Amino acid sequence: MKYVNIANTDLQVSNMIMGNMRLTQLTVSEAEKLIRAAMDMGINFFDHADIYGKGKCEELFSEAIQMTPAVREKMVLQSKCGIRSPEGYFDFSREHIVTSVDRILNRLKTDYLDILLLHRPDTLMEPEEVAEAFDELHKSGKVKYFGVSNHNPTQIELLQKYIPHKLVVNQLQFSIAHTPMIDSGITLNMKHDQAINRDSSILEYCRLHDITIQAWSPFQHGFFDGVFLGDSERYPELNKVIDTLAEKYGVTNTGIAVAWITRHPANIQVVLGTTNIERMKDACNGAEITLTREEWYQIYKAAGNIVP
Repeated sequence: MKYVNIANTDLQVSNMIMGNMRLTQLTVSEAEKLIRAAMDMGINFFDHADIYGKGKCEELFSEAIQMTPAVREKMVLQSKCGIRSPEGYFDFSREHIVTSVDRILNRLKTDYLDILLLHRPDTLMEPEEVAEAFDELHKSGKVKYFGVSNHNPTQIELLQKYIPHKLVVNQLQFSIAHTPMIDSGITLNMKHDQAINRDSSILEYCRLHDITIQAWSPFQHGFFDGVFLGDSERYPELNKVIDTLAEKYGVTNTGIAVAWITRHPANIQVVLGTTNIERMKDACNGAEITLTREEWYQIYKAAGNIVP
């Protein structure tokens, strides 16, 4: 397992993250096996959100792993807040952030989070309130570090203007079949849809500001439109290339999909949402592979992208 340092923190973390959005699909014993298998593979980073299973995913996680201080010390725990569900809106008020963290800690049976992320941008955000919430949470020892999810550079800049704590993470959707983070940079100044800058160059911004990117939905295309691996109808050429490289490197197609992300020099962490132990192993095996530059671009083009 490869480990990276999250800049401006003391956290050494696995580049594979166990995501817990689907944990409630498992029984307590099945969840325990999955979590312990992840730890045996070298995964030390576990991602949550207060809306996952309406909080039940966090409850199941702590119950399954039988959370104790000794167990907690072996983990880096991250959770997210800011989405009001089922109401269907976003809330970055001081009261909501602080209350959400208290509830998260109670469900996870821990005294602190290593990282708290603001889940999706709240356009009604008052950054002074966010700063108050973060300061309170940090001083009380309930949160060590802070970050965001699905935020663009200007939104991060607005927050950072008021927050004394460095934002250290941005969790973004990224996969072979979902690449707006890199598309416009490759086709700059071309009269083509791929050249449209959809995210204000967030990849380069995060690299410039030492913000670690975490890739969610690494096997999906679109917004939960399905898995591209094995989809020979929509992605025949891509799967052909992936399968050929999987045979070359002795891994599965899942491994190649992960290797494509981890090949990027931005040291992107990959959020694995699987509840299948074997698929998790396949992903971890892929992270050990370093694709050549030629292979990386071959995959990118096979997904239907232009390389001028």
